[in-house]
Amino acid sequence: MDFFQWILRLLREYWPQFLKGTGYTMAMALVGTFVGFAIGLLIAIVKTVPVKPSDSIFKKGLMKVVNFLLNVYIELIRGTPMMVQALIIHYSVFQRINMPSMLSALIIISVNTGAYMAEIVRGGIISVSAGQTEGAVAIGMTHMQTMTNVILPQAVRNIMPSIGNEFVVNIKDSSVLSVISITELMFSAKQAGGTYFQFVPAYVICAAIYFVLTFSVTRILRLCEKWMDGSDSYVICGSQSDSQAEIHIKKEKHINDAIDN
Repeated sequence: MDFFQWILRLLREYWPQFLKGTGYTMAMALVGTFVGFAIGLLIAIVKTVPVKPSDSIFKKGLMKVVNFLLNVYIELIRGTPMMVQALIIHYSVFQRINMPSMLSALIIISVNTGAYMAEIVRGGIISVSAGQTEGAVAIGMTHMQTMTNVILPQAVRNIMPSIGNEFVVNIKDSSVLSVISITELMFSAKQAGGTYFQFVPAYVICAAIYFVLTFSVTRILRLCEKWMDGSDSYVICGSQSDSQAEIHIKKEKHINDAIDN
């Protein structure tokens, strides 16, 4: 049989395994991205807590210790491959307590993603004008109220492309978790190819599925970004001279006029 015949044969005989592997891959990528985002969001909020000169020595010391531990976590996770993390954490901790491999994989990919998301979210928070934080503080908002009501809604929109990129990376990087016997897509391709020693056709099928997944996810995320941008036109009610006035603005025209000027 030639190359393409082997591809068709492997698809015909092993499509349930490829389908199962695809499901595991997407489950790990989804859970890892959402939980990792929650971890990163929490870390970014803690790291941006302002420390004033008037604060107590206890608060200053506590924030230094917390920030140091968070920095260690971020640098350690970002500075080592996820495959190495999976091998060390799974076989030294999770296997000893008989944790299922899938749950172990979800925790590992979430912790790994959280370190990257922490810096992504922190960058998004920094990208929001400092004047908005000052304005929120001026009207008596706490740090948490400022974050949740003013800063984070804008920051999340700014970092949507980076979140989407991390999701795509998780889809592909989940393949390294086959080292702890997770039957994800790469593991399924290896099993299918090993039956007839036709690894290249099996890996071509695997690559095609990865491409379809990442391409589809990228397009869906683009639609989400467009939805978060809102309508192309909006109305500002009221003005300094007339409280009943309405100012109609066409977003695209307004932006183009600003560029021309």
